[in-house]
Amino acid sequence: MNYFLDWAITNKVELIATFSGLVYVFLSIRQSLNTWIAGFVTSFLYCQVFYAAKFYAGMCLQGYYLIISVYGWWSWNRVVKNHSAGDKLRISYTTNSMWVNLIILSFFLTLLIYYLLSHYTDSPVPFWDAFTSSLSIIATWMLAQKKIEHWLIWICVDLICVGLYLNRSLYPTVFLFLLYTILAFVGYFEWRREFEIKQYEKKFN
Repeated sequence: MNYFLDWAITNKVELIATFSGLVYVFLSIRQSLNTWIAGFVTSFLYCQVFYAAKFYAGMCLQGYYLIISVYGWWSWNRVVKNHSAGDKLRISYTTNSMWVNLIILSFFLTLLIYYLLSHYTDSPVPFWDAFTSSLSIIATWMLAQKKIEHWLIWICVDLICVGLYLNRSLYPTVFLFLLYTILAFVGYFEWRREFEIKQYEKKFN
């Protein structure tokens, strides 16, 4: 018991960030505006966790999350206020042309981040850190736009991150990303179900 308490005290920031991260995903599945508040808090805490673990791309990614949390809250809230029916920003699928742009952007982001990590940091896994970071940037932007497929990208990222964080002994974060993977599946099917319901209602109304 004393060992566990000592460990919990030593890793309190990571534990709080883990809890906050779970809240963030639950809220995003429900499309709550509070998603972005929870995301901001989670990112702020994980900046500290990843810096200590030498996941420098991950740390910088959390800085991006801080910014995108503000943008996401503004994007979702702006549509709510301006819609004549008071409706939310609607869920949609990503167009083929947008996919092409996102894939190209992801490729160059991975190359750029990998170059910076391999030349200017002591990151133990520069490629995987760069790859997951670039996909995470894309997926978070897609969330702000309510694109269904962002959940599929998160499934890929979360599974890779489980292995990375396990290697760095970030056990609460490993647990968090395992739950993230499960919740990403739930989120995908929940969003797709809502999209199909809206399409059905639109067709017969």
